[in-house]
Formats: sequence, C-alpha cells, structure tokens
Amino acid sequence: MAKIINKEKYMPRIIDAAVERYLATIGAVCIEGPKWCGKTWTSSYHSRSEFLVGNPDNNFQNRALAEMSPTLVLEGETPRLIDEWQEVPPLWDAVRYTVDQRGKKGQFILTGSATPKRKGVLHSGAGRIGKLRMRTMSLYESGDSSGKVSLQELCEGKLTPSITGEVDLRTLARLTVRGGWPGNLDISDADISLLPGEYLDAVIDDDVNRVDETRRDSRKIRLLLRSLARNESTTATNRRLKNDIKEIDDEDIDVETVATYLDIFNRLFLTDNQQPYAARLRSSVRVKQAEKLHFCDPSLACALLKVTPERLISDLETFGFLFEALCERDLKIYAESFGAALYHYQDYAGNEIDAVIELPDGNWCGIEIKLGANKIDEAAENLIRIRGEIVNDGGKAPSSLIVLSGLSNAAYKRPDGVYVVPLTALKN
Repeated sequence: MAKIINKEKYMPRIIDAAVERYLATIGAVCIEGPKWCGKTWTSSYHSRSEFLVGNPDNNFQNRALAEMSPTLVLEGETPRLIDEWQEVPPLWDAVRYTVDQRGKKGQFILTGSATPKRKGVLHSGAGRIGKLRMRTMSLYESGDSSGKVSLQELCEGKLTPSITGEVDLRTLARLTVRGGWPGNLDISDADISLLPGEYLDAVIDDDVNRVDETRRDSRKIRLLLRSLARNESTTATNRRLKNDIKEIDDEDIDVETVATYLDIFNRLFLTDNQQPYAARLRSSVRVKQAEKLHFCDPSLACALLKVTPERLISDLETFGFLFEALCERDLKIYAESFGAALYHYQDYAGNEIDAVIELPDGNWCGIEIKLGANKIDEAAENLIRIRGEIVNDGGKAPSSLIVLSGLSNAAYKRPDGVYVVPLTALKN
C-alpha cells in the first residue's frame, strides 16, 4: 500500500528529533495529541510501513482485522505505523508483546487522539512503549517566526541582540484566530475560523460520546466549552466555571458534571492546562496549586467566542488572554524539545509569573507575556520584584528573566538584566 505522505512535501516538526531518539532507544513510540495536529503525517514520515485502523475502505476492513487478530496487523517493515490504535485497545498489548518477543528497537509508531479507559489494555507498556505529546504547530514550525532567538539559549542566559522586524497587531490577531492546525495554514483570512469550528463540532457530536461509549448532553458540553473559552489563560476553578455558566448563559451544571466533562476533554487532548510551579523554588512561600486553563490551541477559544481578527483588535483585554495562550502553546513545544517543562507561578501574596520554564538541571526561568511593547517596563519590574522576594525568602534565583512580547521589533537585554524577545522571533 502506498504511504499516505509525500516526504518531499513534509513540513518538518520540532518533535521529529524526539521521535528519532525514541525509535533508537525504545521498542515502540506512541505519539499522542489532538486530532488534525499532524500526528499521522509525522508518524508516516518516520515509518516504513503503515496500518490505518480508521481506514473506511471495504466497510472498515482494517478495524475488523485488528479486532480479530491484533498481532497479524503488526506484520510489516519497521518502523510500522499503527494509526489511531485506541480504536482497538488490544493493539496496545499486542505491540508490547511483539516488542518483547523481537527484542529490537524502533519497531512501531502508534498514534492516538484519545486516551481510552484501562479496560482492554492489560499492561502500561512501561519500558517497551515510550509516549510523546504532539501539539499543533508553533509559529516557528508554521514559518511565522523567524527563529532568530533560541529559547534554550535564552534560558541559559545567552542572547545575541538583533533587530527582528516590525509586527503589526492584525498579524498577531490572525495567527491567534488561525491557530497551528497544519490544514489551516494556507486558508484565506475570511475562512480561518472554519476549521477550528469544525473541529469542535466533531468533538462534541462524536468524540465525546465515543471516548467511553456513553451518550452525553451536547448542549451542556457546549456551555462548558464556552465557559472555558471565557476563562482561557486563567486559574478558574470548577466551581467558578459552574458559576460562570449560570451568570452568563443562565444555565445550571453541577460541579460533578463539570469535573467529568473536563476529564473527557483532557482525554481527548482538547485541553492542555498549565501546571503550577509548586515548591520547586525551595522557598517557604505558600504557592497556589491551581492549573492555568488552556485549550490545545487558542483558535478553539476564538471559535467558541466567535471572534475574528478584527474583533480581537477591538477588545484588547480578551486579545491579551488569547495572545498569552498562543505564547504558552509555543513555549511548551519549544521547552519540551530540550527536556524542559512549562509551568506558571502564583502565590498567596498575590505574586504571579505567567510562565516558568524548569530546565533539566533544576534551574528555572521566569517569563512575563505582554501583547504591547508599552507594557515591557511593567513586566520587567514585576519579574525583578518577585525574584527578589523569592531569594529573600530562601528560594532559588532564576537563571534568566524574560519578557515575551507581541509588538516588540527587537531582541535585546535590558540594563536591569531582563531579556526582551518578540514571539515572532522565537524558536526552540
């Protein structure tokens, strides 16, 4: 069977290096993430043969074959792609068993756009199947960032000052509304909201019910999704989401239902919340443990709020939250490529840092995100003040402080030591 991808047309992804590393080290790799983010194309690029469970040909013959004989579909040149394995959960154990029997590296690449319940999956796959999280495209991957500044080097205190060029507000608004979906990159501005909207419809009308074969109230799902959009890039609690629905939509959902639906969204990779930085600062300051709410791509919040680039520009407060989501999506992608992790910081004294990157060696960097260049001074002062309070309380000082800006036209180091970098100049 011909492969689904033409390698000459493949747009390189940052995750490519991790896929190659895992294939050289572990028997199989599972690439997880939201639908339409490019998992199948990337997996096909790295594979030599493939089996598509969801192929509708001949009345879904592939799925029937996988259900009858999971081990049979694993036969083929390696690495062998098994796409959407969660449609037939026994495939997981079949892959684990086959990896054990062959005793070789890089045998299989699995893709999954949902995490099934443990029923039907007997073994975790630890030591045999490594997991990678794939996200929608960062601005560097989609060609919308020049990549003049490396986040890894920035976290290590290295920066070559440079003029990065002017960025206008409408361009940032368009990138936020368009999102990082590979299939949306060459769509006209008039239609860039169509794909994110269709994505949401597919999740609500199909995936939410299929994830554990339970019918759910699509109206309540939409209400909760709209509430999440209104609370994008905040630390709203489940109760706050419930109250928000009551206040704005005049509907009532109990907290238990909110929690159940949020778990489903997480299992479908629809949401991608930002974890708190907890006690890693080694300070006695009491730190809040609330997650910062994010969709897997800011375009979904835009679609739910029915905002266009023009409407974003006319509502800079909402734009600020959605721009923060855009930045933190990219920061996750970049940070994970060099073994770092993205968090946020919030303590009970009212101190907040938009993004905290923890490096593999335990060092950390603080990042404030500002849409306009007129807020850079304020952001730098906030970072310096919080750093001082953390150090004075016995905590570990950050290796660097960064202001990530939307409208700055240069990457440079301020006299106070804070780095200023435009989002559209950043790469991993």
